[in-house]
Amino acid sequence: MKLDKPVAGGPCWAEVGAPDLEEAERFYGEIFGWRTETDPREEMGGYTIAYLGDLPVAALVPLGEGGQPVLWYVTFAVSDTDATVERVKSEGGSVVLEPGEVPGMGRFASVTDPQGAGFHLWQERGFAGAGLLNAPGSLGWVELLTRSPERAESFYTAVFGWSVTSSEHYTQWGIEGADFGGMVTMGEHFPHEVPPHWLPYFAAQDVDATSAAAVEAGGSVLMEPTSVPEGPRIALLRDPQGALFGVYRAGDQR
Repeated sequence: MKLDKPVAGGPCWAEVGAPDLEEAERFYGEIFGWRTETDPREEMGGYTIAYLGDLPVAALVPLGEGGQPVLWYVTFAVSDTDATVERVKSEGGSVVLEPGEVPGMGRFASVTDPQGAGFHLWQERGFAGAGLLNAPGSLGWVELLTRSPERAESFYTAVFGWSVTSSEHYTQWGIEGADFGGMVTMGEHFPHEVPPHWLPYFAAQDVDATSAAAVEAGGSVLMEPTSVPEGPRIALLRDPQGALFGVYRAGDQR
């Protein structure tokens, strides 16, 4: 990611749903060194922020028994949540949660693109999001997996105004050329039941060691550490409760 702080249109936060909050705190604490603080306000429902030092880097969201998916959500910063929601709808996306206030922090909404990939919108009103990007243990890249890349490109450029850099194998998203993420086409090797989704990548000092630590902590490796041609060393991991995320070697650039 070429962004060093949250900016309008770019990723600013990531949060994972966790049926067992204590288990999630333990797992991510062991592999990334996160410490956690749970918001004591009743209306926040146990929302828990993870920190590296004093800087917020991600959140853990306790899930009830409503069958909510156990996965990571990516949040994009916007200057006007309500206006962005209207653009999402006009471009064929859907609204999961209408815009609402998080007291003292910001204005939030949850939406999906036309293929069903979910993401969040965040308008800062006291809390900008991640206080650290691209450093080990923090968010460093976001990736869209979709079965309709042309439709996705049309949607996201219309909603956010992203720049697009395409090569034979990979498409990258950016803000005025500052790339922060990419897009992968879900071909036949993706099971039909796997829906389009956004995937966060966290920076790691050593991808191989982090992958081994994830297994030791009860997670699993979906894609073994691999060095991408002209790109970073990456791996895909799953936490003990089923949430998928990526790691890449800090300092590597696509």
